[in-house]
Amino acid sequence: MGLVADLVALGSATLGESGARPLRPGLSPVWPGARAAGPVRPVRCAVGDNLEIHHAVAAAATGEVLVAVVDGEPEHGWWGEVLTVAAMARGVAGLVIDACVRDSAAIAARGFPVWSSGLALPGARKVTRGQMGTPIVVRGTTVSPGDWVVADEDGIVVIDGDRLDAVRDAGRGRAEREARMFEELGLGRTTIELLGLG
Repeated sequence: MGLVADLVALGSATLGESGARPLRPGLSPVWPGARAAGPVRPVRCAVGDNLEIHHAVAAAATGEVLVAVVDGEPEHGWWGEVLTVAAMARGVAGLVIDACVRDSAAIAARGFPVWSSGLALPGARKVTRGQMGTPIVVRGTTVSPGDWVVADEDGIVVIDGDRLDAVRDAGRGRAEREARMFEELGLGRTTIELLGLG
């Protein structure tokens, strides 16, 4: 398997126990079963204005995941179907945004992975630039260029770019240990025995 497929298969829960940095709860997938992994393109938007997201989509490389924060007014539809179509055409792998989005049914129908803090109808302005490609803090976790993100229904984790192989290897080891544990549990052993619990 390639790196992206490996990370998606391992999932955020396993990677979060294997050296990846988890985001605090509060961001959820727009549709059930959404999964994404890829290098991060960090975005910070000005208050009530999503112009920087449009620039980020236009500048994105294939396979990148946009990770965005907003300086205020999170309860706008910061992202919708138009940006979804634009992002898919650019090969963007997904969006993580600590703000609201809209057009959820259309996003789901198109199968584009999005994690957000909720849904909201009012549109954002498109006047003021924000920042792109500089470190941001999302749900208590610093996200920088060169980092990778893995997101699924369990949550979202960030992996330092220089630790990708180490975290993936640790995740594989954990998954293998859990697989052996599942076999033992199926044979009648208990978690008390297997985990050495008192």
